[in-house]
Order: sequence, then structure tokens, then C-alpha cells
Amino acid sequence: MKFTAFLKTRGATAAIFMGIFYAVAMLGIFLPGYTAIPGNVDKLPIAIINDDAGKNGAMIAENLQENLPFKEIETDITNKQAIKDLEHNDLALVVHIPKTFSENIQKGEASSSIDFTINEAGATVVSSTMNSVVSEINSQLSTQFSQQTAQGVLMNFNVPEKQAAELAEKIEKSYVGNVVTINEIPDGMNHNMLPMFLTMAGYVGAMIGAMQLVGAYRASRGKASKTRLFTYVQMAALLIAVVSSIIAVGVAYLIDKPSGDLFFGIVGQQILNYMVCFNFTAILIFLFGEGGMILNLPILLMQTIANGATITRDMMHAPYEWMSHISPMYYSVQAYFANLFGSISPSPYIWSMAAVGAVAMLINMAIVAFLHKPMPVQVSETEVEKKAAEITA
Repeated sequence: MKFTAFLKTRGATAAIFMGIFYAVAMLGIFLPGYTAIPGNVDKLPIAIINDDAGKNGAMIAENLQENLPFKEIETDITNKQAIKDLEHNDLALVVHIPKTFSENIQKGEASSSIDFTINEAGATVVSSTMNSVVSEINSQLSTQFSQQTAQGVLMNFNVPEKQAAELAEKIEKSYVGNVVTINEIPDGMNHNMLPMFLTMAGYVGAMIGAMQLVGAYRASRGKASKTRLFTYVQMAALLIAVVSSIIAVGVAYLIDKPSGDLFFGIVGQQILNYMVCFNFTAILIFLFGEGGMILNLPILLMQTIANGATITRDMMHAPYEWMSHISPMYYSVQAYFANLFGSISPSPYIWSMAAVGAVAMLINMAIVAFLHKPMPVQVSETEVEKKAAEITA
């Protein structure tokens, strides 16, 4: 056989196609998706709450609204509600100017600070970006108020204004920005990425499992009714989900060592994650056979951006944002963030993920019921002999 003839074989042509298809799909999905960083940072919602009774707080709040690169800035909200929204990742940053801020500045007290609160239990780009923004704000405010405060203190001691202005730069800064981090994640990128990696492990395993089990379903047609075979497929997937989830979570505990109290909750979520992803990816395989696997690949790649582990929905371009609403990976990642590191219940995300799985299973049932033609069940020789023996007896 010549090399050109070998290249024309089914396996070689399939390998060539997949090499080109995967390269185009991966680059065509990842590169546009990540243009949202830092391009869409301005879409992140923040809150500025001014409780200051003096003029300094109003001045700062106004300047921040004018100069910060965010289009959505909430001001008509209490600090308590803003912190609650931050915990749910509905806000990316909460800036709180306390009631006594102006008074403390005038007195030159070191307690004259503004609270900047950031939630780490969310997309990694958000917390890192907010830390950079807060650092820049504090640097500017520190320079501005150190001179103003020192000058005011010196004037109280009857120091001439010109001399006070010169001495002000030598006085220790009185303003200190108070950066508050809620739901802190332990140091190490392995901790930040654990929600995504657990989810990806379940999703990829479920996608490959869907291809294999649906293949077994097709190969077994005629040996049992399609309803029974579909039930066998779901039962086999559940068995794999339980075993693989226990092992996956066990590996996560060996490396990341999360709280032992969370073990069964994480295992339960991982099992649900597998079953939802299994039925989600099985739709195309039930429809198109092995060709459905090719279509599943770009959907998987798209969800690696749309799952919210790196960037939030607010930053995503429209196609990725749309995908996040039907993506089992998005709800799984957010549930893991809430469960592992957050201070809120993961239940809303769990229920949303379960809803996606239920809809996917119903679609698969409809495909099997209405699109797959029934085949006569073949009776094996053993069963024939068994029935004959029963009749004879």
C-alpha cells in the first residue's frame, strides 16, 4: 500500500479532519472569549456607599463615580445590602465611606479609612482586578489626604498657612485604605481552580461515557426494547458517576485538603454533575451517533469560558453569556465556589444544574421514543430452550 492510499483510509481522513477541526474550534472559541479580559472589565457592577456626614465623603464618592472605569455603579443602596449582593457575586466591589470619615480626617486620626470589600469566592479575574483598582485608589487618596490632614492639624497650632503647607509633606500619612476580603481562598492556584477542575473532570468523563454507553445502546438494539436499553444506559451512568465521583473527590482531598465536613456534600454534587453532564452531552450522540462527539467538543470548549471560573457573566461576550444559562458547568462551578469557599448556600445553583439535567434527560427520552425506530427483540437460543422446557414441564 502506498502512503497516499493510506491517507485515504477512514482512520487517516478522520484524524486529519479532527486535527484541523479541533485547532480551529479551540482557537476560534478561546481567543475571542478571552478578549473580554480586560476589555469588558468596565461591565463589572460595583457599589459606592457614602455614609459620611461631612463634605469629604461626598467629594470622594463623586470623584470615584466620575473616574472609575465602571459603567454600572450603585449608590442608592445600604452597606448591608451591598455586602449581601457581594457575597452572591452580584457586585464586584463595595466601597463604603463611614459616617465619621470627614471628622477623623480633620482630626488627623489614623482611623480615617474607607472600606473596600472584595469577594474572593468567584471568578479569579474579578478579585485580582478589584485588588489592583483598590490599590490605585488608596494610593491617590493617601497622597491627597495626607497633605490636607497635616495642613489642617498645623493650622490648629497657629502655624502660618505657607509654612504649614511645606511641613505637611513631612507628616506621617493619616489616611489608610481598609481592604476587606470576604470568603478568602487559601494561597495556591490549585485552590482557586478546584471548582473548575472538579467540574471539568466530571464533564469530560461524562462526555466520553455518553459516547461509549450510547454506542453500547446502539449495538444492543434488538436484544432488548429501546426503553429497557435506555434505562440500562442511565443505570450504568449512575454507577460510573458514584464510583468516579468518590475517587475524584478523594484525589481533591489528598491535594487541596478542604474541610472534612464538606466531603459528602461535594461527592453528592459531583455525582449530580456527572449525571447532568452525561445527559447534556448524550443529546447529540443519541441524535448523530459518533458524529455527535465532534459537535460536543466546541460546546465543551465554549463552557470552559462560560463556566464563570475565570470571568463573570457581566464580562462575557454575548454567545458565552447565553451559553452560561444552559451550561451545567456554570452552575456546577458556582455551586462549588459557594460550598467550598463562600458564605452563601449552593442550593440555587444545584437546583439550576438539576433543572438542566432534567430537561436534557427529557430530550433524550423524546429522541429515543420518537426518532429511534423500534426493532424486534431477538430471542436467544438459551431463552427458547428455557421456555420450551417450562412448557414441557
